[in-house]
Amino acid sequence: MPTPILGLHHVTAIASDPQRNLDFYTTVLGLRFVKRTVNFDDPGTYHFYFGDDAGSPGTIMTSFPWPGASRGTSGAGEVTQTAFSVPMESLGYWEDHLRDSGLSPARTQRFQEHLLSFADPDGMKIELVGHAEPQPAKAPRFASIPAEHAIRGFFGVTLLERQVAPTAAILNLLGFHQATEEGSRLRFLPAGMALGRHIDLVIDTNARRGHMGAGSVHHIAFRASDDAAQLEWRKEISKHLDVTTVQDRTYFHSIYFREPGGVLFELATDPPGFALDEPIESLGEQLRIPEWLEPQRQQLERRLPAINMHKSTVTA
Repeated sequence: MPTPILGLHHVTAIASDPQRNLDFYTTVLGLRFVKRTVNFDDPGTYHFYFGDDAGSPGTIMTSFPWPGASRGTSGAGEVTQTAFSVPMESLGYWEDHLRDSGLSPARTQRFQEHLLSFADPDGMKIELVGHAEPQPAKAPRFASIPAEHAIRGFFGVTLLERQVAPTAAILNLLGFHQATEEGSRLRFLPAGMALGRHIDLVIDTNARRGHMGAGSVHHIAFRASDDAAQLEWRKEISKHLDVTTVQDRTYFHSIYFREPGGVLFELATDPPGFALDEPIESLGEQLRIPEWLEPQRQQLERRLPAINMHKSTVTA
């Protein structure tokens, strides 16, 4: 079998207002704006990347902010919650911070873990899970959140499905196996201890199909250690599902396939990373586009909405 998949590489959502999206994930959640580029399939639209200080795999929340996009409808065949990991002792800080930011977080418990649930400005459901992660955080150098409370990366995602077996079979293929269950929620874990390793399935045989739009997760990406591992995985996956050819996304290489329940999966390589085309000290400060789009740079810059990046400082 190929090199094991450790967990999530990134999660990509659809947003509406670019500035509002940027402000929320940097000033409210305290993530670093690690890359501003464009949607390679729709270059007149931004593609934002947020993460830890280096944009490490397992920490990267990305968005396609389409101005004026209509709100999506959550349902079967979609990711319904995206969860981040924070220190267990930081939930009180986050509860106060989110309320001060105008949100209404709900404190709940699941699998003996305490978490806060709330929504981003487009309605995407987010969770902060108090959790003991084995690796320390790489806190963003520009953030409104003190380093000791910083989001460390993903905890995992929740998929709403009508059936267990077809999706479970694909997760098993990828190296995830059911570890526990609670009511209609089944948790799948890989062998390792990397960030973003918790994949939950919530089963509702009567759930209506979701409708993609602002606030919807467009796809989730798992980690491939390198190009060779990705090609080995592509060979294995193609025995069961239709899978794309390798797509060059500049900062990683990707293949895409849709699991039987309807969620779009991606397998993205860890390298080359976000420092490929700008120094780590100034990640996200300038628009970066692939070489093949450079002849259109002036046209794209006129078309893309102006945005203001905030280099926040920690407040007491």
